[in-house]
Amino acid sequence: MRATLTASALMGALVFSACADLDITDLNNPGLEQLEGSPTASALNTAASGILIGARGGMSGSVGYVSELGILGREVFYLSSDDPRFVTELLIGPLEGGNGAFGGNHWAARYTSIRNTNIVLNAVEKVSGLTTQQKEGIRGFAKTMQALDLLLIINTRDTFGAAIDVNTDPTGEPGPIVPKAQVFARIVTLLDEARTHLQSAGATFSFGLSSGFAGFDTPATFVRFNRALRARVAVYLGDFATANTALQQSFLDVAASLTLGVYHPYSTGAGDVTNGSFDPTGRALRGHPSFVANAQRKADGSPDNRTTKNEKASNVLTVQGLSSDQLVTVYNSASAPIPIIRNEELILLRAETQLGLSNVAAAIADINVIRTRAGGLAPYAGAQTPTAVLDEIVYNRRYSLYFEGHRWIDLRRLNRLGSLPRDAATHKVFTAFPFPADECLARTPQPSSGCSPVSGQ
Repeated sequence: MRATLTASALMGALVFSACADLDITDLNNPGLEQLEGSPTASALNTAASGILIGARGGMSGSVGYVSELGILGREVFYLSSDDPRFVTELLIGPLEGGNGAFGGNHWAARYTSIRNTNIVLNAVEKVSGLTTQQKEGIRGFAKTMQALDLLLIINTRDTFGAAIDVNTDPTGEPGPIVPKAQVFARIVTLLDEARTHLQSAGATFSFGLSSGFAGFDTPATFVRFNRALRARVAVYLGDFATANTALQQSFLDVAASLTLGVYHPYSTGAGDVTNGSFDPTGRALRGHPSFVANAQRKADGSPDNRTTKNEKASNVLTVQGLSSDQLVTVYNSASAPIPIIRNEELILLRAETQLGLSNVAAAIADINVIRTRAGGLAPYAGAQTPTAVLDEIVYNRRYSLYFEGHRWIDLRRLNRLGSLPRDAATHKVFTAFPFPADECLARTPQPSSGCSPVSGQ
């Protein structure tokens, strides 16, 4: 699907069904025409809240972001006897852009969300009935969420790049594909501009946020979420000085719960959606056997506590020569939230940051917070060389952030994708998703890369 989308797709994203988990009253209003014409304060606040529903789209489920990146990163298998493509596409390949559930996935929903934030941002300039501070709150919120959408897009396309100019006219020409560095530059700009807006936004937002933002639902607390995302981006870029500053301004707290953070919520309430990554019987979703097999051991010889994110099933499921007896219990109910970013990741980001700044002792101190509290392991006693300490950070990110959408990205950015297991001779490791086929057809000339099937390594 083109990033420009269609008018009906855009309206479908703006006019959401009622969601009991969000403080939204009438989602049949505002209409697109009202937001682009003469938006009211009520309509704009409703649309701002609705951005959260768009941001959650495509995250859970068998072809969701978390699941497909988990398969590519050999965290999980999806062993469906009804649909072999979870193996033939994601493990054997090639990844085809014409397949919207696999190779062409994780694009259209994100750009729909970005378009919606642009409509909201344009409407802020025209609306009456909101204070200057309230308008700044909407701007800061919308730009933060747009930066998150762009980050998810470039996480899947990597060196192929992505479009960063997304107009609000669904009939307009698609924005050009720009290199990865320009995408990250836009993400950085959005996050930093958002911070400035939030600092001038007063004590409260004029719109409601979901329960996933509990504790981060005022401008002063939301900006700490913004800085957490900024720290993640800075670490991805190897900009450790900026990461260090952003982490200090985030909600990182070694004394707080490791689960403290911001989440995509789900529920069984009328009109809401459930977490499609919940598979209590292991009908198809199974853990990769290496997760338990590669775990470090505690003093008593038992495995790292984090291996309990998998449980032994009553049966071995075998499909296309792949077998697993591991149930994935990270999301243990239909209402389980999916983390956007949480304290445990921030502590590990600080460990990586300190190592990048050559503060090895400080990096090990943060590693030990996670080893002891999350893993039940003894403090790190390995070599204190940069390579050995980075190995330990990668290990802890694997076990702490299991099935949250990070491992494939981590190994790629650290040039370690070659360490992933190939469970059959035909299996490949992929570095990126191709562009959707419709996206390529919409451009003349087509992008120089990203429009051909991705064969893998």
